[in-house]
Amino acid sequence: MPDTSNSLTELGVAQIRDGVANGDFSAVEVAEAFNANVAAAQEALNAFIIATPEKAIEAAQATDAKRARGEALGKMGGVPIGMKDLFATFDVQTTAASHMLEGFKPQYESTVSQKLWDAGAGMLGKLNLDQFAMGSSNETSYFGNVISPWKRNDGGNAALAPGGSSGGSSSALAARLCPAATGTDTGGSIRQPAAFTGTTGIKPTYGRCSRWGVVAFASSLDQAGPMARSVQDCAIMLEAMAGFDAKDSTSLDLPVPNWEAALSGDMKGKKVGIPKEYRVDGLDEDVSNSWDDGIAWLKDAGAEIVEISLPHTKYALPTYYIIAPAEASSNLARYDGVRYGLRDLPDGANLQDMYAATRAAGFGPEVKRRILIGTYVLSAGFYDAYYTQAQKVRALIAQDFAKAFEQCDVILAPTAPSAAFGLGENVDDPLKMYLNDVFAVPASLAGLPAMSVPAGLNREGLPLGLQVIGKAFDEQGVLNAGLALEQRAQFAAKPEKWW
Repeated sequence: MPDTSNSLTELGVAQIRDGVANGDFSAVEVAEAFNANVAAAQEALNAFIIATPEKAIEAAQATDAKRARGEALGKMGGVPIGMKDLFATFDVQTTAASHMLEGFKPQYESTVSQKLWDAGAGMLGKLNLDQFAMGSSNETSYFGNVISPWKRNDGGNAALAPGGSSGGSSSALAARLCPAATGTDTGGSIRQPAAFTGTTGIKPTYGRCSRWGVVAFASSLDQAGPMARSVQDCAIMLEAMAGFDAKDSTSLDLPVPNWEAALSGDMKGKKVGIPKEYRVDGLDEDVSNSWDDGIAWLKDAGAEIVEISLPHTKYALPTYYIIAPAEASSNLARYDGVRYGLRDLPDGANLQDMYAATRAAGFGPEVKRRILIGTYVLSAGFYDAYYTQAQKVRALIAQDFAKAFEQCDVILAPTAPSAAFGLGENVDDPLKMYLNDVFAVPASLAGLPAMSVPAGLNREGLPLGLQVIGKAFDEQGVLNAGLALEQRAQFAAKPEKWW
């Protein structure tokens, strides 16, 4: 029998699901092929904090047994995935890429991961990320940088950032270590990594996917979503992940649509908004040209292009970097060395000393920076000046989108202001790093669904992404516009294997 392992790892979610169901190959064969890729790339890419090959095989065996019995397989039947290490997984280490939670094995399962297991998915391992999801380059992980499988075509060998915080997810997808992965998006952490690595990811409407069992960063912004290599695969996985959860007070009590069945790249009768404020001075020429390509593609799909205004966009980034750190400082106060996680207890220390020592050892520099910012803006005398004002601006940003959607059905914009940058290039300049989220943050503040689709390569041979933003609850409109872009971009580039 020929060795099909390499060809199996080129397949996406729909192809694996359908191939297993049709008996073209077994779920165990798929799991073994991806397990081999994970092991082979671990030292070079550091995409996984821990691999769980036995979990992938166990789920695959269960799927093959169901098929042998003639039972229907789930939406993700036979598909092994990577799980971002922000989702609690029963008896499997869950760290949020921090020293604070190193060794923590939850005795419960997050709602999203449980839904995926129930749908027939298996777990290849826990994916690396920026510590507590705070970062845009995956350089803040306690367990080391994730490295993108992509290289510039200038002949140099510089290691590139895979984006963040879901950098382990994006790197693993691009390198064919998994066909799909979970991500979380607080201010662009699904979309920006997808853009950097030539992959696809969607942040659904806030509340579509349960946050229960997901390590919290900023509770009013955090949202789980799927990352894959096609729009169809994202639609399939989102169907499996989404749904009401009584354990999450922010969960939407709405039925989950059949997004895959309703996919259509026909944009006739649809209006696509182009926000004039996103044409910022000094916008990277390749990014600007890519955006123009996207406009032409959606026109070709039948859409009408209209200019819209999002006047408060210029305030989105400062607003986000007040609200998100404020919520983070509150959420991360639970890591005190008393109940769970790291405990640093110096000799003769009192309780206050233990708190200080534990947090000093357990949190990295970027997490400490954001906790300090958040504590400052919530402190007496500054709460009204910063936090209250930021919430008012957030409401204005949401109003901008509401007015824009009176004129259009979806919005098209770049996902990120540049292609992937080199590891270490921005690490000492937090403001420059934060600017990576400039196009992604507004949709997060408004709680809207938004997706990144690969659009092509820049002059250095690196991927660029286009972002589609939709109305609340209209994931279908976002997915359909994404499909129209995907069909015309015909993006088939993948990194040359060096790892």
